Amino acid sequence: MPVFWIVLIVLALGAAGYVVGRRGAVRSAGGDTRVLHSLPGYHGTNVFIYTAVPALLVLACWLLLQPMVIQSTIGGRIPDSAIPENSTRGLVMSDVRRMVGAIDAAVATGRLAEGRLASTVDVETLRTSLDEAGVPMAGAARPEVLETARAYRNLAGTGNMLMAVVVLGLAAGGLAFSIRRVGRDFRARNAVERGILALLILASTIAILTTAGIVASLVFETMEFFRMYPWQDFLFGLTWSPQFRGNSQLGMLPLLWGTLYVSFIALLVAVPVGLFAAIYMSEYASRRFRSVAKPLIEILAGIPTIVYGLFALVTVGPLLRDYFARPMGLGESSSSVMTAGLVMGIMLIPFVSSLSDDIINAVPQSLRDGSLGLGATKSETIRQVIVPAALPGIIGAILLAASRAIGETMIVVLGAGAAARLDLNPFEAMTTITVKIVGQLTGDTDFGSPETLVAFALGLTLFVITLALNILALYIVRKYREQYE
Repeated sequence: MPVFWIVLIVLALGAAGYVVGRRGAVRSAGGDTRVLHSLPGYHGTNVFIYTAVPALLVLACWLLLQPMVIQSTIGGRIPDSAIPENSTRGLVMSDVRRMVGAIDAAVATGRLAEGRLASTVDVETLRTSLDEAGVPMAGAARPEVLETARAYRNLAGTGNMLMAVVVLGLAAGGLAFSIRRVGRDFRARNAVERGILALLILASTIAILTTAGIVASLVFETMEFFRMYPWQDFLFGLTWSPQFRGNSQLGMLPLLWGTLYVSFIALLVAVPVGLFAAIYMSEYASRRFRSVAKPLIEILAGIPTIVYGLFALVTVGPLLRDYFARPMGLGESSSSVMTAGLVMGIMLIPFVSSLSDDIINAVPQSLRDGSLGLGATKSETIRQVIVPAALPGIIGAILLAASRAIGETMIVVLGAGAAARLDLNPFEAMTTITVKIVGQLTGDTDFGSPETLVAFALGLTLFVITLALNILALYIVRKYREQYE
């Protein structure tokens, strides 16, 4: 049974349980709801929670764990002799998963009958059937891939069937249990509040565990990478030249330099423009102008980054090359750090402007009135009172923009190129850490090679940089808060 139908049935049972629970509460009170401990709506909500929430949680956990269990079970069945010399077990399992996806698509479209996939069908007949159905790779697939793909589908089908039985059975059991508890003296409101509190705690726990899981995956994979590649060469190497055939040079410094260089230029554009725009809109602009200008600036934040990348590639890059780089003898390429930095700075303006504007408007009016009452001009009040008072929030806005710049990929790909180099010339093509992370994890990758695992080391580097920025911003915020609170 498809997951969509399982969810729909569970929600339908929960909705029916809400109606039944509400009516049951009214019936138990003899029609006078004043004698109930809790309102009828609480009784219905309690039935809905017991019916839907545990079943949906089990469904989510099942969907998360089932692929891992199947892969670990099926992967062990592949003999070492069936793995080619230039491949690994992980790459064979990648072929198996792609084959399973292609078979499912062929079955769903009616090009392949389910009976042709039975375990009694030999491998050659299976290959012929898949080839006739137009399944990619079927004709050239190795026998162990076909057999493993069939076993994978069988296990997945059994698991999905068992999942439907368990989830729907749990929903039905929760419905029956909660309806039996409906009564005049049942404290449904307390039960609902405890259930909602448990859901809130679960949501917080999931957020914390997700963060911990991300960090743990980065750390463990990075440790595995450093077992294969010297950490000194990675941290202090000046050359980035990955070769999946061996003899790779995976020095991080050219990528780190490109990341910081592009981010610096972007902040050099976004921070002054965004901050001055925020000051003007909050302190000088009329209400009518502000109501028009602020939404127009915030539109920049909603433009997809691929559009910014195309703008950099088609317009800004050739413009900088023809009017600046070429006349000054600094380069002939339209892809450059300056191109990506300028376009990224335009993208970051609303992050700085909108947040700074809100923070400046939050400064108490008494500070403005006191400064003006002492004889300060409006500009002196802004420089010496308002901006220092709003500085913690402004630093937070700049930090958000810096994190956004460090993590940007598409603008760098189209605007700055993919050349990993150490150069001070802003009109030369360079690249960033995020671009190379995508490059190392794209296509058929062998997660047992340092050329792939280096992506996790690069990701951990970005995490450390962002963490350092947060610590610095927290220090600044605390320092200035002590002066104005």
